[in-house]
Formats: sequence, structure tokens, C-alpha cells
Amino acid sequence: MRHRFSVSPAIFVGLFLLSGCSSHPPARPGAIADRAAVPAVGEASRPTAAESDIPLEGGYSARTVTGDYAGYPALDRFIARMAQQHGFPRDYLKGLFSQAQRKTWTINYMRKESRPGPPSPGGWSRYRAQFLDGLHIARGVDFWRRHAGTLRQASERYGVPAEYILGIMGVETVYGANLGSHRVLDALTTLAFDSPRRADYFTEELEKFLLMARQERIDPAQPRGSFAGAMGLGQFMPSSFLKWAVDFDGDGRKDLWQPADAIGSVANYFAAHGWRSGEGVVIPAVLTPGGRCELETGYHTRYSVAELARSGIMPRGVLDADMPVSLLRLRAQAGDEYWLGLPNFYVITRYNNSTYYAMAVHELAQAIRGRYH
Repeated sequence: MRHRFSVSPAIFVGLFLLSGCSSHPPARPGAIADRAAVPAVGEASRPTAAESDIPLEGGYSARTVTGDYAGYPALDRFIARMAQQHGFPRDYLKGLFSQAQRKTWTINYMRKESRPGPPSPGGWSRYRAQFLDGLHIARGVDFWRRHAGTLRQASERYGVPAEYILGIMGVETVYGANLGSHRVLDALTTLAFDSPRRADYFTEELEKFLLMARQERIDPAQPRGSFAGAMGLGQFMPSSFLKWAVDFDGDGRKDLWQPADAIGSVANYFAAHGWRSGEGVVIPAVLTPGGRCELETGYHTRYSVAELARSGIMPRGVLDADMPVSLLRLRAQAGDEYWLGLPNFYVITRYNNSTYYAMAVHELAQAIRGRYH
């Protein structure tokens, strides 16, 4: 028989330490609402030899690169690699990159950006307030009502509750209200060739973006998104698009600027990363009287419930003693809060590697569900 641990609500109360802009997506035909295609979890889009024959949108052509990115050896090498590995015409890419514009603001921002330090006292309360407000909750409820059929189909197909799909979209773009105003071509070209931080990563994303544009037959100079190149209601990077975006409305295109495909793609992303249908996300924890947490905390930690109990950290609820959980600490204004992250919490962090982000998604999801029902 497995041992279980729990703390009564009364003890819990006594011991718990309270610790953008509009976007212009590429044109597409009208979608059929609430009619879902049947994509596979983890669906990937790998270029094939035949894809090199797909007509390229935009009609770009030049013998040399002109404009902001003229004379960039790294870009010249990138163009040569795209031609050799993926069959892109060099003149097409030279013409396209002649349209690319350097984003000075992005360069300055990346230069000033520093690695985050330890969470500051009250940091969780300030972070939470950005998303757990009337605007996010009300718009989430409205979005659910307008797309209830699509959300139901996605939940049934992928096993992900509708509220968590909405939680992602709410935190990322306020359900499409803040999709980003940067051309993805400009954002990724700038970060790949003008910013020393993670240049290799953004060069790869630029490669995947061009493959995505060819696959979806869109002009690569048209999509707009975040300053880092994230796109659509769920803010997918191009590599995530190729791996996990789905044509959920069955119109023959994957368009993450449209609700149906965005809903299906977020659900598919969660399912592909191990979402456990019917299971919870987090459970609050308390310290035993006089206890003090000296263990490492964070979404990446792994402890058994029994191990935490030996250190004086108890769940407010019933969990198997051998269940692996992460120990989370939230720096609230009234004091530190402790939570146990279940496997589904870790799945949310695959979207963004942040304890605060995942908790904001969770709490917004629960707030929307409570208001909707």
C-alpha cells in the first residue's frame, strides 16, 4: 500500500507562508469554423526534394544583396547554405534580403539584456498582476464563448483542457490583441546577423522561417510578430511552427494568426510534450511549524513527496509518497509561497522556461474557467 501525505485546510491556513501592437498576417481564404482536421501529435514538417519546386511568393530577385544587409559575409554564407541544402534560388534570397531592415531597437535591447538574478521579494505579485486582471479574464471568457466548438474539439483530440489553451493565449497575446508589429524577416535577420547573443539560434530560426514561408506559400516579407520573431496567437517560433503547428480547421493551411489553427497548435504542443489528461497542475505546500525551506526550488527540481516530507514540506492535499514533483517558491509581497509542481506544470514550462510564467498561465486558466462556468 502506498503512503500518502496530506495537510488539513485548517493547518494550511495557519502555516501557509504567503510568500505587442496589431499584426498583419498573410492573406488567406476564410476558414470553416469548428471543423477540425486530424493532425498527429508532434506533427513535423520536414523539407523534401519536391519542396524546392514550390513557387516562391513575393517575386524577389537580385544579383547582389543591397540595402541594410549588403556586404554581410555571414548572410552570404547563409544564402549559399539555403541554396545548397534546401534548393532556394540564390537570386530570390538576395532579392528578399535586400528588403530586410535592421532593427536598431532590437540590437540595443539585446545588448543591454542581462541574465536575470534571483527572484526579488514581491516579484511574483508584480508578475502575476500583469495577467490576472479583469481584462485578461474577461477577454478569455469572451474568446471561449466565440470559439467554444473549436476549443471542445481540441480538448477532446489532444486531452488538454480549454482553459489552459486560453491561458497560453492570454499571457502571450491577450487572445490576439497584441500579436506584435515587427516583420518576422526583419526581426530574425537582425538577431541572426547583428546581435552577438544567441546568433546561432536565430540563424536557425531564420532558416526555419524561410522553410515555413515556402511550405505555406506566403510571402516571407509579410508576416509580423514579436521583436524576436514569434508569431500568431500562441507566439510560435518558426522551429516550433514546423514541428507542432497544425491545420485544425482543415482549410489546407496552417495559419497561427487564425483562432482555429492557433487553438489546435497550442493543444498539440502540450500533448507532444507530455500533457497528462485528467491530472492536475500544481498543489500548494506548507512548512511544518518552525520549518524552514533550505532545498533548491524551481520548475526543474525533482523530489519525491516523501523526501519533501522529511524536510518539513507537506502538500495541502493527498499525493503518493513516491510521486515526483518540483518544489516551487513564489516571492509574493506578503511572503514566500510554496507549491508542488506536478508533471503538467513542467509541460507548461516547455512553452517558456519560467516558474512564474507557468504559474501565471495556470492561475489565469483557472480564473477564466471559474468565470466561464
